[in-house]
Amino acid sequence: MLPVDDLGEPVPLPTAPRRVVSLVPSLTEAVAGVGDVLVGVTDYCTHPADLSAARVGGSKYPAVDRVLALAPDLVLANSEENRPEDVARLRADGVPVWVTAAPATVPAALKSLRRLLGTAWDVEPDWLVEAERVWRVVEPARFRAVVPVWRKPWVVLGRDTFAGDVLHRLGVVNAYADHAERYPRPTLDELRARDADLVVLPDEPYLFTPDDGPQFFPGLRPVHVSGRHLTWYGPSLVAARAELARALAG
Repeated sequence: MLPVDDLGEPVPLPTAPRRVVSLVPSLTEAVAGVGDVLVGVTDYCTHPADLSAARVGGSKYPAVDRVLALAPDLVLANSEENRPEDVARLRADGVPVWVTAAPATVPAALKSLRRLLGTAWDVEPDWLVEAERVWRVVEPARFRAVVPVWRKPWVVLGRDTFAGDVLHRLGVVNAYADHAERYPRPTLDELRARDADLVVLPDEPYLFTPDDGPQFFPGLRPVHVSGRHLTWYGPSLVAARAELARALAG
């Protein structure tokens, strides 16, 4: 029986993949430690810093012809970051594609990575074991925060997001955790009306800075964090807990 990805789609993997194209920055970082298997990555794959694989465009709009030209024996994608039509075209051209689901929690993300790495390469990296240990604890709630991830228009973390669970485990209640949408688009007036102590401002996907972000939320303490530590799931999770806790402590 063929292995299946997170969405239940079969992924033919007769042998351990040796030519991999990753369309997801966090998966790129996770797979980079397997060995010299990455032949293509997106323009937004910034880690590890010495990555030398060919660039194939953005996650949302990769150059599929460029991906195919690299003759991969596996492409890594994500149900939230990549378009279904690109995945369908790659599969139609005979390329195995492993699609990870958008995780709602840290344990779900780590479980997904454990299954991918174990199925494709039969490995259990030390960083994965350590990340599972580091993020097991859930701290008591201490703060309530709004968490914008985009501006023009405003987009915030809503229900069932990985980043929301990261903050939850650090004692931060997401003010939009009970919203019907995963990424609501409230007006600025609606954002300001939410009962909150903090505004958490990541540096990606939108680059919030001390000069672009805090001024819209008078009365809330701004907390600037690494978007990689807040939203990536992979080796970065080992250091992320301490770094985010330091930022929240002010």
